[in-house]
Amino acid sequence: MSSLRVISGTAGGHRLRAVPGDSTRPITDRTKEALFNIIRQDLPGGALLDLFGGTGAVGIEALSRGAAFVRFVDRERRAIQTIHQNLEHTGLAAGADVMQGDAFALLRRRPDRQFDYIYVAPPQYKGLWKLALEVLDENPGWLVEDAWVIAQIHPKEYEELTLAHLVEFDQRKYSNTLLVFYERVEQID
Repeated sequence: MSSLRVISGTAGGHRLRAVPGDSTRPITDRTKEALFNIIRQDLPGGALLDLFGGTGAVGIEALSRGAAFVRFVDRERRAIQTIHQNLEHTGLAAGADVMQGDAFALLRRRPDRQFDYIYVAPPQYKGLWKLALEVLDENPGWLVEDAWVIAQIHPKEYEELTLAHLVEFDQRKYSNTLLVFYERVEQID
């Protein structure tokens, strides 16, 4: 596996620590670069929620490229420690909120802020991405109007979802990674 790094922005070139063990599946540089080429126009000044944060690579890339705020959520203590170390190393901790806890419990709570983007990259093959989208769809107050939710899954995991507040509008496949893009819309009857 290639080493993790921040690709562009104020922390571009900084290496990131990996989470010890094999509990995370870091995003590849190719996939991360493609993702940020898609979302770059609306990212500066925006807010991103990095669910299942792992190393923090996606949220740190967002901060490096001008996001005003990123909240990282992961239930694993080692992941939380790694995110804190990577934020300190890149000098981007000021724009971050790091929470150790269950992503689903967070999404079920009353929102304390809204996000322009929510990135969902849970452990594979457990249906967790689907559950995250369903819970978010039941509590869409986490999302600004026209917000995007992006699920990072293995292509074999994909299935079409019928949701009230989120509509799939794009997919991008990069090797064994599929990014599925959803947009918040008014409730569909």
